[in-house]
Formats: sequence, C-alpha cells, structure tokens
Amino acid sequence: MSTALVLAGTKKGLFLIRSTDGWATWSVSDQLLGMQSVYGVAVDARGERPRLFASTHSEHWGPAVAWSDDLGETWSEVREAPVAFPSDVGASVERVWQIQPGPANQPGVVWAGTEPAALFRSADGGESFTLVRSLWDHPHRPQWMPGFGGQALHTVIPHPHNPQRLLIAISAGGAYATDDGGETWSASNSGVEAEFMPPEQRYPEFGQCVHKIDRSPLDPEQLFMQNHGGVYRSDDGGRSWSPIDDGLPASFGFGIVAHPARPGTAYVIPLDSSGHRNTPNAECAVYRTTDSGESWQSVSKGLPDGFWSIVLRDAFTCDAGDPLGLFLGTRSGEVYGSADEGESWQQLAAHLPDVLSVRAAVLD
Repeated sequence: MSTALVLAGTKKGLFLIRSTDGWATWSVSDQLLGMQSVYGVAVDARGERPRLFASTHSEHWGPAVAWSDDLGETWSEVREAPVAFPSDVGASVERVWQIQPGPANQPGVVWAGTEPAALFRSADGGESFTLVRSLWDHPHRPQWMPGFGGQALHTVIPHPHNPQRLLIAISAGGAYATDDGGETWSASNSGVEAEFMPPEQRYPEFGQCVHKIDRSPLDPEQLFMQNHGGVYRSDDGGRSWSPIDDGLPASFGFGIVAHPARPGTAYVIPLDSSGHRNTPNAECAVYRTTDSGESWQSVSKGLPDGFWSIVLRDAFTCDAGDPLGLFLGTRSGEVYGSADEGESWQQLAAHLPDVLSVRAAVLD
C-alpha cells in the first residue's frame, strides 16, 4: 500500500506525518530541524527517489535550505548559504519563503522565493541557487512594498509544459510573468484590486498584495488567486483577472488550492477581514468551487467550531491522489486532512508549534 506523507513546517522545526494503511492511522515524527522556523517545505518526486526540502530560519545562523533523500531520516545542507545574493547586490536574504521544484520536463530545476522579494534558480536539484537577475533589476522593484509579514516572493508557478513560462507572486508587489525563460518580466495584475489604496488608485499596474496563486496542470491557462481582498480567476495565464468571490462569506484569506486533476475546481479558507483575520463565525471552514468560481459550497465536516486560529498561505495544500487529499495546518498547531476531496476532515496531528507550511505527497 502507498504511503501518504505530510510535511508540516512549524515555528520550531519540521514534523513528518505518515499513514501507511489508507488513512486509518497516522504517525507523527519527532521534531526535526529543531529550533528553526520552517517557512517552506516541498516534495520533489521527479527523481528515482523523492527529495524533501525545508527552507529554515535560525535566529542565530539565519536562513538555509535543507534536503533529505531518505524521507527525513537524515538531512543535508550546504555549508555556505545556498540562497544568497551576489556581493555586488548589497542585500541579504532574510528568509526563504518558497521552495518549488520545476516540472517533469526540467529535471534538476528548483526555484526559491525570498525576502527581500527575489527569485533564485537551482539547476542541481536544490543544492545551489543563482539569483534571477532580470527580476531583481526590474524597474518596478524599488517600489515594491512589504506586506504585513514582510516583502516576500512567496509563490512560484512553473508552466507544466513550456519551460519558457513562469509566474511569481510578491507581497506586496503583485504577480509577474515571464514568457522567455526569465529574460524579461511583465506585471500580471490586470483587474486585481488593491483595496488598501485610494479609490482613484485601486487598480494599479503593480503593487497588489497577492496572498497566493495556484493552477491545475491540466488547464495551465486557468489560475486562481487569493488576494489581500478578493478571490480571482484568470483564463489567460494571468494576463487578466476576474473576481469570483460572490457566494463566499468573506473575500479575505491566505491560501488557495487548485484541484490538480479537475480544472475549474478550487478551494479557499475565508477570513472575515484584513483588520480582524478571524474565520467567519469562528468556524474553520473550507469552501470549494467546481464551476470556476460561479458558486461556492462549504466542505468542512469534521473541522472545528470555536476556532480562533488561522491557516497561513503555505499551510493549505493537496496531494496528487485519486480521490484528492487535502491538508491544512493551523497557527494553533493542528494538522487536518481530507481523503475525499474535502467532503470530510480528520485531525492528523495536534499540539505542534505554530504551523507555517504544509506539503503532501502519495509515495509508492
């Protein structure tokens, strides 16, 4: 039987959560990479054996990227910082927010998004990274502002078929796309509102506070976005966006997940407002659309009421199972999973530190 593996990056280390009996029981590892905040996790299943990643931050040593080729038994890390600016840039990496393996047609390529907002590329499976200078030198960059959590390049979305195309998202700078392998970049925010700006400046070319973007590889032109205020869909690869939050109890939130095998299906976890950042009615609730945002339904059986915690942008994810497995981690240290595409949920782990990032995979 296959193994369901969940990586939960927390404020104090990494935890691996496993089921080998079809979700009947779950085990939680001891704390790994202790006393380090794990802002990003990833599973790279393209090689002969899966490689696990964790982007860590130590208050003493600073940011690093660790990887494991034996499902977390041992971890490796480059002695010198693998994600670092060239000496002539005059900047230092504060955090690595995102680790994103490339698609199957780009073996060895791994992307990293950082604070301050920058994109790095690895060609050796994530063991060393090089700054994508064209994005760093973009004329918009000096005007990007930090979001509430910092100026983070937190989302990297490779195109599943075309290696020349890539979409990234920055808080607070907006979405940017390249169609020429990173030689040039263009803002991709048409139709996205910046609700915190004066009325006459609500739809700028860039400067939106994008919280997360996702897409289904079966329809790569369709993208779903959770913005600082508003949920959006693009049908043209991010060139333009339309609001789709009618039917949701609130338009604010952090994470968004696109179903990898069913275009038009996506999931969000609404929060009541940017000012309060609580779940509506103190209910931990996931909402699903199956018609590209025309309608939404709550799929939350088994999730708690009286819920005053939240789910951060990278703590909501899915696997590639059939049926799809969904997973979320909370700032109060719980991890929940759904084995039936959101219809019902069960608690997989509790009493962990503050969960910052979650990724999952089904391994043979």
